[in-house]
Amino acid sequence: MLHRAEEDALYRQFAKKRAEEETQISEQIREEWEEELQKLTSRLQNNNGHSLNKEKAHLEKNMTIKLDKKKETLTRKLLEQERQATADLVDKQSKEMINLISEKLFEYQKQTNDGSEYTANNGSNGFSKQKSGSRSNLQMVSTVYPAQPPQPSAPVLSKSELYTDPFVFDHIDQVAINVAKEDQGTFTDLVRQLIQPCETDIEKARAIFRWITVKNLNTMQFEDNLSHDTPMFILRGIKHGTESYHVLFKRLCSYAGLHCVVIKGYSKSAGYQPGLKFEDNRFRNSWNAVYVAGGWRFVQCNWGARHLINFNQGVKGKSDSLRYEYDDHYFLTDPREFIFEFYPLQHDWQLLKRPITLQEFEEMPFVRSLFFRYGLYFPNPNNDNYDEICFDPPNRSISCKAVLHTDSSGATTVRIGMPTKLTPSLIFHYNLKFYEKEQDEFDGVSLKRYVMQSVSSNVVSFRVHAPVSGIYIMDIFANATTPREYITGEPMKFKSVSKFKIIATDLTQTMIPLPSCASGEWGSESNLEIQFRMSRPLTDFMASLHKNGVEEKKLAKYVSCYVQDDVVTFLVKFPPEHTTGQYGLDIYCREVGNQASIVGEKQLLTHTCKYLINLCRKG
Repeated sequence: MLHRAEEDALYRQFAKKRAEEETQISEQIREEWEEELQKLTSRLQNNNGHSLNKEKAHLEKNMTIKLDKKKETLTRKLLEQERQATADLVDKQSKEMINLISEKLFEYQKQTNDGSEYTANNGSNGFSKQKSGSRSNLQMVSTVYPAQPPQPSAPVLSKSELYTDPFVFDHIDQVAINVAKEDQGTFTDLVRQLIQPCETDIEKARAIFRWITVKNLNTMQFEDNLSHDTPMFILRGIKHGTESYHVLFKRLCSYAGLHCVVIKGYSKSAGYQPGLKFEDNRFRNSWNAVYVAGGWRFVQCNWGARHLINFNQGVKGKSDSLRYEYDDHYFLTDPREFIFEFYPLQHDWQLLKRPITLQEFEEMPFVRSLFFRYGLYFPNPNNDNYDEICFDPPNRSISCKAVLHTDSSGATTVRIGMPTKLTPSLIFHYNLKFYEKEQDEFDGVSLKRYVMQSVSSNVVSFRVHAPVSGIYIMDIFANATTPREYITGEPMKFKSVSKFKIIATDLTQTMIPLPSCASGEWGSESNLEIQFRMSRPLTDFMASLHKNGVEEKKLAKYVSCYVQDDVVTFLVKFPPEHTTGQYGLDIYCREVGNQASIVGEKQLLTHTCKYLINLCRKG
């Protein structure tokens, strides 16, 4: 009740200050209006009444616009002040709640354990030792949850050491989803329902995270007479911009007995482009760190919040197959991954063993959560080990920068490493366009044809040859698919994993575009005979040959294909008048008996690979 009284008093203070400020502005505008009207009347006293009325109407319009602008500026200023005051009050109340819980736990310890040391178990806040096959894979000795928040420091265990599959929280997630279907009258009721099945502090944080991320504020309707100390009031405030996710998460954590802080800093959020400097408040952001599993760990509820997707978008007859997604990357994110997108104003809250500077943050590659979900990394030229590119010992350098400079021929290369287990299923795509013009063509040719994508071992490379001096943006996309999904031609949606700014200056060579082939990676240079062995029944093989300046149909007769047993052979010949040049070869096929590739009376073929062939004949 004390907290509710404090909140009611604070909101009454907000309302009073808003009314006073608005009255003051209205009075100022009224006085200014009277003064200007007097000047206008004096200036036009010898003119006819029509001119005076016209000038008065114009003056009234300008004064109304001026009043609206002042009120808008005032609203923004007061909103920021109210957010800060609310955050300060939540911080105060959270500390009080944590202290109260600690006191109650200590009393419970004395009554039930006969003075023995209290261990965080059976619904407490610390680790709990799990039996084999339980829903959590934390195999740890139970420990006491600290009564006071520890100093910020790098966590001893990585996220992957705590859990590798979100499925371990399936039961907790379902509880949070079910709780989110109803409205709770108080924070106490909400938290009690969320953490009732939880056995560890991680599960408590997880339940709160999932409750927040499953709430769809875009569709929620709120009553006007909500009590200030209710979850629904806070959610309404988030929707209208007066509250924030990170303050809500901190408040709920305090009711669950978890230490949580709000961290302020910069983020590479919407509108950010590689190479931009953080010189103003444009990219200011806030997020949380919660103390669980013996260390501080990052949570970003806003970026992890649910969104609606069409799972079978583009598939005939399945357009109504919808599902909700959330982003698990932003729950207990490892510091060495979090630092790619978020930079705190207080260096200690980087939670890195060796913090980086703001300049280093600006120079780091611009990556998205999918980059880490797929286990991608930027390999060091001398060592493809992921650990070598992080800002922890032994090496704080990173081989790839957000801004790349080409050589005198316009060439530069982006290399991305893949985990071995995902190499067969990851498919990449890219876009290249001019930075300022938002154009993706040069002299009528797609800029994609100035990038050669290839894969060697577990590294995908994008070799860029800028056709002209200028600044470019390259966006790299990825998607994981099974061989069957790929071969059946099912629609694939690529999502951005990384973006780079490329600067080309003082070019001494003019590059020609690659042949116009289907998008995707190129094979290596090849002889005139290319063979494949089928791992499953395939049919309808087709290949098309391309060369800049030559019609595709004129080259069709120079490519043939035959199948013997499970070996497919493509024979490529070249026009006798061509002695040199680059050719592109596209190869297509389909899976035997695949009904999904039949549209009407047509059979859809799937693009399987392409080759770049350099022709050089002597004599």
